[in-house]
Amino acid sequence: MKALVYHSPGKRALENMPKPDIKLPTDAIVRITKTTICGTDLHILKGDVPTVTDGRILGHESVGIIEQVGSSVSNFSVGDHVLISCISSCGRCANCKKGMYSHCENGGGWILGVKIDGTQAEYARIPFADNSLYPIPAGADEEAFVMLSDILPTGFECGVLNGQVKPGDTVAIIGAGPIGLATLLTAQFYSPAEVIMVDNDDNRLEIAKKFGATQVIHNDLGNAAEKIMALTANRGVDVAIEAVGIPASFDIC
Repeated sequence: MKALVYHSPGKRALENMPKPDIKLPTDAIVRITKTTICGTDLHILKGDVPTVTDGRILGHESVGIIEQVGSSVSNFSVGDHVLISCISSCGRCANCKKGMYSHCENGGGWILGVKIDGTQAEYARIPFADNSLYPIPAGADEEAFVMLSDILPTGFECGVLNGQVKPGDTVAIIGAGPIGLATLLTAQFYSPAEVIMVDNDDNRLEIAKKFGATQVIHNDLGNAAEKIMALTANRGVDVAIEAVGIPASFDIC
């Protein structure tokens, strides 16, 4: 099968790789129909994630069709159309029972494309299939559903829920890329009064306005924080959400 393989910082290749097999009875083999790239993949390619070693197939967000299931898989069958969670979780350990799936104590967490081969390939082995796959309806828009694998949940959980966005809040989101836009969309579930989007790209800021941003700031001179303070009469914001992952955006927050 064809797969995107990491070799070292700055070095990756589309290669022929062996099709994965069932290793544990809780596994499923999924034929990938749609996948995408994440900002964390870019960090991997820059050498920022040392747990990713030479020869690893990248990727952790996809949809596909199940081709094979292990003997212990009970929630899914061959032929099922599924969404692959970016986080693999056993669903039974103490942390999983608390909903802390990324801290799965039985070898789960963010492992796809990091500690085990990922989903930027024609096929992928998904561990803990019963708790790491989600059924999607026939005829669904796969390009839309793949956004639920990682991007929208990340913006919602790490940004909106952890930021405790409330009705009437003023929210600043630093970075209008996919994660920032997902945060913008899901923040509106909680009726903030203002959502200020900051980015260096005019096109992204235009999209942010269409998606519901009440104010946009072009950080062309690196003075976004000063502009935000001016917009808020020096009060600042109730919630600042960093959606890029670089020191400059953390400094603005």
